[in-house]
Amino acid sequence: MKRKLEISELIFKILSYFLLTVFALMCLYPFVYAVSASVSGSHAVEYGEVVLLPKDIQFEAFASMFSNNMFWNSYSNTLFLTLFGTIWSMVVAILGAYALSKRRLLFRTFFNFFLVFTMWFAAGIVPQYLNYLATKDVFAAMGITDDKWLVVIAMGMAAMNIILLRNAFEGVPSEIEEAAIVDGASEGQVLTQVFIPMSKSTIATVALFFAISRWNGYFWARQMISNSNEHPLQVFIRLRLEQYTDPEVMAGWNETYASDSVIYALIVCSIVPILIIYPFIQKYFAKGVNVGGVKE
Repeated sequence: MKRKLEISELIFKILSYFLLTVFALMCLYPFVYAVSASVSGSHAVEYGEVVLLPKDIQFEAFASMFSNNMFWNSYSNTLFLTLFGTIWSMVVAILGAYALSKRRLLFRTFFNFFLVFTMWFAAGIVPQYLNYLATKDVFAAMGITDDKWLVVIAMGMAAMNIILLRNAFEGVPSEIEEAAIVDGASEGQVLTQVFIPMSKSTIATVALFFAISRWNGYFWARQMISNSNEHPLQVFIRLRLEQYTDPEVMAGWNETYASDSVIYALIVCSIVPILIIYPFIQKYFAKGVNVGGVKE
């Protein structure tokens, strides 16, 4: 028989649902507004008539954006940075976490402390920038002149994600590892056939963290990628925003859509891929953070 809720419990439950609903609507509203502004007419957007639903619906802003070759070029650059950046970061994180999870690792305590230390005391933007410049010179000496690879490789390590994976690997029963070793499995086979399959929730969560970070990356891509043909989507959006706020550039603007509509259309297109991928990984999210974030 279901227990009847007390008055205090009922009030708490109603308030909780109410606050969660308000919070969800607050999170959803900016995206809805961006969609509405991207398809609304020039007058409605410029005079603030768009509040929730679109007015004077038109799709010229999307058509203008889709006809721009630089948009597709920046989109492909973002896909490149996200795909290879996530793969490289996952390789570094998994190998580092696997090594740090082994008690037989020499100086294991020191390495773990040094990893956490980088989270407490960051070097700062200037030393990091100088480090990236030095790395760029090393790449140039090796014949790698594509700055996208600099962003992919030089930003491949994230201490927090390594710690999440390390804790997940430490949760794998040692008896299973010992059984695999007795059966003749090598270290590589133990990692790929035991630890990774048994930690797929945390791995999926960390991969999502890396992918979102690479997809939304702006600052270092703007600083380190000098060739405009290699700029990712976020840098392209920022440059477009600067262009559309320049009075000289906008002096002859007479389109049926507002310049802001193009920016909102770009924002919508930059969000859609994450919205498509997230539902497939969301089921691993809570479990992955709990397994990787809690150490017994």
